[in-house]
Amino acid sequence: MAELLSLAEARAAVLERVVPLPAEPVALGEAGGRVLAEDAVSTVDLPPFPSSAMDGFAVRAADSPGRLVVVGSVAAGAPATAGLRAGEAMGIATGGAVPPGADAVVRIEDVVLEGNTVEIPGVGEGKSIRPRGGDIREGEVVVEKGTRMGAAHVAALAAAGAAGVSVSRRPRVAVLATGSELRPPGELLGPGQIFDANGVLLATALSAAGAEVEVLPAVEDDPDAHRDALERGLGADVLVTTGGVSVGPHDLVRSILRSLGVEEVFWGVAVKPGKPLAFGVLGTTLVFGLPGNPVSTLVGCELFVRPAVLALQGAPEPGPVYRDARLAAAVKRNAGRDELLRARTRFTDDGVVVEPVTGQESHMIVRAAGADALVLSPRGNGELPEGSHVRYFPLA
Repeated sequence: MAELLSLAEARAAVLERVVPLPAEPVALGEAGGRVLAEDAVSTVDLPPFPSSAMDGFAVRAADSPGRLVVVGSVAAGAPATAGLRAGEAMGIATGGAVPPGADAVVRIEDVVLEGNTVEIPGVGEGKSIRPRGGDIREGEVVVEKGTRMGAAHVAALAAAGAAGVSVSRRPRVAVLATGSELRPPGELLGPGQIFDANGVLLATALSAAGAEVEVLPAVEDDPDAHRDALERGLGADVLVTTGGVSVGPHDLVRSILRSLGVEEVFWGVAVKPGKPLAFGVLGTTLVFGLPGNPVSTLVGCELFVRPAVLALQGAPEPGPVYRDARLAAAVKRNAGRDELLRARTRFTDDGVVVEPVTGQESHMIVRAAGADALVLSPRGNGELPEGSHVRYFPLA
């Protein structure tokens, strides 16, 4: 076996071969979770007019303090029909347009209202007025290219008058689990059989990353069945297989992919779990062969497949993004491979503490489900003692 690639080398080899997908227009209401293909700008000044920051009275600061005549009122969406003159005030609701001539708003709690007059305290010019364009000006960028759209981004663009945006096309991902022992969840298990967890794991993770995922039926350890399924999967932007990439007699994936024209970029990464991970390309299609143990599939997905799916959509920082923490307990290091430990995070006054879960074997997906982070334990001898500074990233 060739020398194993480091995590950084393998990640770079994947991202170097990503060809970003073309853009497409979508309505703003459909933009959640999508990655902007170009800067989105405001169509208006926001606010589009000077408006009141609270319920109260619009006044001239020069008339304060004093008793003023109330000559009208302003509701949100119903501006005043006349301007304000010296000695006058107008009632105004939060968000209402400040009438011409007014340059301050006094909140209702600070006035004394008697009949059609109101006594106001001293107030400075501009008090409680939201200036036109105070949030953003027409033509300025609201959300930058490469941003993955969340609820606040969509709301900001709606407020700025954008009816639609240009986003990267969703990557089409085919997921294929291999192995004669696999059965769909819910079926009866025969001797030596197990339920397929990897298909739903990958579909869930990659759908959340913005992909359109097709889970192909799991295939038995038969060359013809493998060939048919792999050929179908290669029609997607990304093909992800699980199982069949090691060196056993039933590990058929790599050889059949080569026969189908896939160029294998690398096989083997110095990481635990997930060492026998393969990556290749066929044209612009990215092909990942993940090991069959479910925790290995989880780790390989988070380290390599998810970043590739995000990069296809134009995300400038596809991750994973590591954060700093301290170890809650000592852990033994692996001499030859970096290790990703499943852990739970705890937030303290001194920062984040990560506690590895019990049961770190690569088949223990139930134990892994109790974790919310992957902690990087760099290769080396001995152990990382309790309290050591480490890096981790949250599990999506």
